[in-house]
Amino acid sequence: MPTAAPGPVPSQFHSRISRIALGDVVHRSARRFGARTALIEGEHRITYSELDAASNRFAHHLLGLGLAGGDRVGMLCNNSIQMVVAMLGIQKAGLVWVPINTALAVDAIGYILGHAGVRHMVIDTALHARPELRELLAEKGVAPILCVLDGDAPSAGVPTVPQTIAQGPAALPEVPIDSTQLALIMYTSGTTGRQKGVMHSHASVHSVLLSNMVEWGSSPERADVWSSVLPLFHCGQHTVLMSALAVGGSLVVLRGFDPGAVLAAIERHRITVMVGLPMMYGALLAHPQRTARDISSLRLCVYAMAPMSRTLLLRLLDEFCTDFALVSGQTEMYPGATIFEAHEQRRRFGSYWGVGTLVNEVAVMGDDGELLGPGQVGEIVFRGPNVMLGYYNDPEATANAQRFGWHHSGDLGKLDADGQLIFLDRLKDMVKSGGENVPSIKVEEVLLRHPAVLNAAVVGLPHERWGEAITAFVTRRPDAPADFDEDVLTAHCKEHLGGFEVPKKIVFLPALPMTSTGKIQKFELRRAHHDHYERGG
Repeated sequence: MPTAAPGPVPSQFHSRISRIALGDVVHRSARRFGARTALIEGEHRITYSELDAASNRFAHHLLGLGLAGGDRVGMLCNNSIQMVVAMLGIQKAGLVWVPINTALAVDAIGYILGHAGVRHMVIDTALHARPELRELLAEKGVAPILCVLDGDAPSAGVPTVPQTIAQGPAALPEVPIDSTQLALIMYTSGTTGRQKGVMHSHASVHSVLLSNMVEWGSSPERADVWSSVLPLFHCGQHTVLMSALAVGGSLVVLRGFDPGAVLAAIERHRITVMVGLPMMYGALLAHPQRTARDISSLRLCVYAMAPMSRTLLLRLLDEFCTDFALVSGQTEMYPGATIFEAHEQRRRFGSYWGVGTLVNEVAVMGDDGELLGPGQVGEIVFRGPNVMLGYYNDPEATANAQRFGWHHSGDLGKLDADGQLIFLDRLKDMVKSGGENVPSIKVEEVLLRHPAVLNAAVVGLPHERWGEAITAFVTRRPDAPADFDEDVLTAHCKEHLGGFEVPKKIVFLPALPMTSTGKIQKFELRRAHHDHYERGG
């Protein structure tokens, strides 16, 4: 007897069958690794099953507020388990996650809220307690939901994350989510000016997770323990979180960088994969407790966002961890996009970014769109599924970044004879002085070689004779000799640089303007010192 033809399947199930959705990462991991520890924060631990249920409840809470697909939910939080629960809940509800850097000024936060059209916000209780932020949320008509940490006293009448996940359905919401739909708007760090809203789909972020696992040698059987020192509102740490959750690892959530606390966490939790900035590794290496701590669990240390000096890298390889790798990317090109592999670290030195990751194609392009060969300098460009959808509400900037069918990074580089990518400079950081092009990073590397220099940034400032004068801004190490001054550092530069590359002026500052993720804000130096030479500097 013939069977009846199946009836129509509801559209939401069609979407669920084959979709790629970020919220499904923890849902699927919970089915396989349910009792494993997913997140560790101080004395708090949460398993995959618990994380899945909590984020499902948060998703149902948001849907109960009347939010629907495409609505923006802002987040102004520092690292915590509750932040992760809320972020996953936003994604499971099919909403758009808009993370905001907690170190931004109030007017910059207000710009993002207005630009992205945020109407609901997950915010740390401690931040919500600041009158200027409460006033901003009220002015913008943004309803807060509070992350409550140990010792916090939340405002009466304001909903909290713990309240929203204490009850409600623990099952994954049946929400239609298309793999290519907008999953997040992440704003750039503002190293070159006003922030742009970078749009990513579920598929574009998800595409790098498997690549990261393979490139970093992770597997479900290995059950790595990963660090979370960098802020989760940044693409670098977010991709680490999602990669760890996808492979069944554990993530140790730290709320900031304290070298003593990080060393203690490595020992206590047997961290195997650490991700940090070069300056962080330098501080860990120099910390007095380092030799007393058992850090033998580390199998891989990933560094990013800044070059590593040869001296520091070799010491780290000998004294801290046997394998280091540089992973690069940007908000527009979800990391990792390139990897300078562990086996290359003792073979090549300088500003190497390595090769494209498994899902990426990297090349160097000339001004007319032609791809350049080894040794030729041009703009670093990418292709791959992790490229952004575009800049939110900025089609002109999007078209400019995606001309000739490649994503344009805004970085200058070249390929060596072996196809290894070498980063030279930001396009805007190439100093054109007296008819010569001088990469600021080349000068910075020489400055950083001096043992009394803690940090350095080089920019071009307007100059009547030179067009742009190479100008260095430097911070001293705390133990710098009393006689360490501009003359000493200029003499050091003359030993290692051509005459036209030596800074015309070296300015010592107590600190350099930086983003919360350790990027120097050169546009702030240019703005603050624009008329330096006009003033007779």
